[in-house]
Amino acid sequence: MITIITLGTNIGAKSREDGRAFDELRNLKIEAGVLERADGSAYLEFGGNKVLVAVYGPKESFIRRFQRPDRAYIRCRYNMAPFSVDDRKRPGPDRRSIEISKITAEALQPAVILEKYPRSVIEIFIEVLEAEGGTRCAGITAASVALADAGIPMKDMVVACAAGKVDGQVVLDLSEVEDKDGQADVPVAILPRSGEITLLQSDGNLTTAEFEKALDLAIKGCNQISEVQKEALKKRYGE
Repeated sequence: MITIITLGTNIGAKSREDGRAFDELRNLKIEAGVLERADGSAYLEFGGNKVLVAVYGPKESFIRRFQRPDRAYIRCRYNMAPFSVDDRKRPGPDRRSIEISKITAEALQPAVILEKYPRSVIEIFIEVLEAEGGTRCAGITAASVALADAGIPMKDMVVACAAGKVDGQVVLDLSEVEDKDGQADVPVAILPRSGEITLLQSDGNLTTAEFEKALDLAIKGCNQISEVQKEALKKRYGE
């Protein structure tokens, strides 16, 4: 399923470098249950991004630093494949991958009922096969679907989207070109039912009004992406 989403596009508005309106998401496709040997899995295409996620657990943790007496521990590994970008990436984790692994786990934790599995670990492996801007949001969105596919009890899904500023204009869902040339990027993750924000970052220069507009636009984008998450799970498990 490929979905093109526009949020009340202003007809006549100047389009972006890829032809989208300022409030338009890239093409989006999500599939659940794509790996047989994982407890849960998901595959996501978002513009030129291609992301595969596998979830294992909950299972007993034998590593002391991952043990929590009253809840499960989410261990996340975000990785960009060496062939995911034009300039071949050096294999292995780098500083950026370690940071995104940490914030992804933190963004997902509020949705998972961790207290149900004390002294357990839930492992999430995010593999970016192709990257085209916004991979951390794509990874969080796909990881949430994979957690649901694994049957792990959750309060809500987690969905992520970013807005930013390009050529002085606040826009939704930056492409790779816009991310490199833009003035700001605001990734956001939310629980759609409650509206709780589980991730909020801001990189670049924004006025207060621009930040508020970017946050509002990103949240609207999250709510639209949430519907695609639901459809992916319905397609796998029925109504």
